Amino acid sequence: MSSFKPPFNYAKVYSKLKFLVVDDFENFRLSIRQMIRSFGVEKIEVASNGEDAVQKCTYDKFDIVLCDYNMGDGKNGQQILEELRFKKLLKRTGLFILITAETSKDIVMGARENQPDGYIAKPITKAVLQKRMDALIEQRETLLPINKEIDKENYPAAISLCDAEIKKKSKYITWCFRTIADLYFRTGDFAHARKIYEDVLSAREIAWARLGLGRVLLGQKHYEEAISSFTRLAEENQDMVEAYDGLAETYRQMGKLKESQKNLEQAVTISPLAILRQKQLGEICTQTQDVEAAANAFRQTVKLGTHSVHDDADNYLQLGRCLSDLSEGDTSDKGKTFAKEAIATLEKATKRFDTSEVKLQSLLIETRIHKGQDNLDASKKAFEKAQTMASVDDMSAEAGIEMAKTLYRLEETDKAEKLLHKLAQRFEHDKKVLAKIEDLLDEPVSLQKKMKARELNRNGINYFEEGKLDEAIKTFEEALAESPKHPALNLNLVQVLLKQMEGGKLKAEGLSQCKQCLDSVAHIPSQHRQYKRFQFLSKKIAELG
Repeated sequence: MSSFKPPFNYAKVYSKLKFLVVDDFENFRLSIRQMIRSFGVEKIEVASNGEDAVQKCTYDKFDIVLCDYNMGDGKNGQQILEELRFKKLLKRTGLFILITAETSKDIVMGARENQPDGYIAKPITKAVLQKRMDALIEQRETLLPINKEIDKENYPAAISLCDAEIKKKSKYITWCFRTIADLYFRTGDFAHARKIYEDVLSAREIAWARLGLGRVLLGQKHYEEAISSFTRLAEENQDMVEAYDGLAETYRQMGKLKESQKNLEQAVTISPLAILRQKQLGEICTQTQDVEAAANAFRQTVKLGTHSVHDDADNYLQLGRCLSDLSEGDTSDKGKTFAKEAIATLEKATKRFDTSEVKLQSLLIETRIHKGQDNLDASKKAFEKAQTMASVDDMSAEAGIEMAKTLYRLEETDKAEKLLHKLAQRFEHDKKVLAKIEDLLDEPVSLQKKMKARELNRNGINYFEEGKLDEAIKTFEEALAESPKHPALNLNLVQVLLKQMEGGKLKAEGLSQCKQCLDSVAHIPSQHRQYKRFQFLSKKIAELG
């Protein structure tokens, strides 16, 4: 029986496909159009800018998009692809080919992250374009049934078709193994995904399989093994930004935020033009209290957002908050510069995102900026404007937390605590909101005081564990001088005092101090993570008299 395979009929396939050519120069659009028409393409549309390209893809389906990287003042090719992927306007059955004369590493890495189906370098000749397009079209047609099932999210059918292609010993066998493993991973079948990755790696060390294995191990919460896999990948592929992303996410899930930050910073160094990673870095730095690093990351997020689908008011507000913290109480030239930049950032936010929510949050942050710079009249005016827009009963969680933070800065402690109690009740099932409320109730003080109190708290815990109770008490008292209403700090001191009293020391004086600490914590709501501990220690102190 003959195994003859007829030659691939490119002209027939080209005649059925619909192309979109995107470039800001008319002559280049005409040139590309003529080239692909000579391949047999009949259906060709053009777009002169990113907005036009996205709009055309919104209302029409294209099989192939040929897009230049540098598009003048608007969206670049990377941002067009990013938006098409985000809005799911580009199916897996479609191809996006990036045409570029750019050679800088930052641009190449940024474009690569959105995974175009191919690159073609300028200047383009008809022969080069045809060779690249023919290869991509043949792959597209061969794998079309698989990709159609993936587009429909019919993953079992896609896996079966991949298996059939592997049995045929197709030249796309690697693509099929990679796709099957990814489909198992997407459906949560980590065991099957892991076996494929490990089988591939047992034959040869391949980056995509090592990355996939790391992701599976992370999904299974095998953190140390995941770290080992991602670390090996990073060591053998120094520009593999996904390896550092994997390490950052693993450490984040382990609660090791400093390590997570360190790896995200490495990822950003390799590929600085990825807006979502910059934002993620800013959020992690905020959690680690590295406010200058957070400000730098959010600056980049705002800058990269200008023509991005991921542009968001929150990027501006986050930068405004960081700059507000950095300028608070600092009336030096540096502090004033931070304050000025913060105000300018918030003004851009309200112009770019003209909503009452953005205006309200901007005014509240502005209130704190002016207060921190001793501009009390300006602070008062901004807060009065904010109050006319705010309704406690229906404001968003974000605006409510912003309002409470501002009330604390204005030394309206009772109002801040009442507001946070109401928010805790309204959002009692939202763990993220409750965590933010707790953080604010715990440390309603300036960044500098917060940092000092945290360091002293760590030292106090160390003294307690070493059995040095007098030193522990003194250190916790110093910490409470910086952050007097911090629940964990107050309860830590109560525990040390109780331990000291067990040894027969200073019972009356110790009890009095314990009661003062418990009074300082009485403001926390029942949803607070320290509430059960507070109840337990309150009962114990009551029993002692």
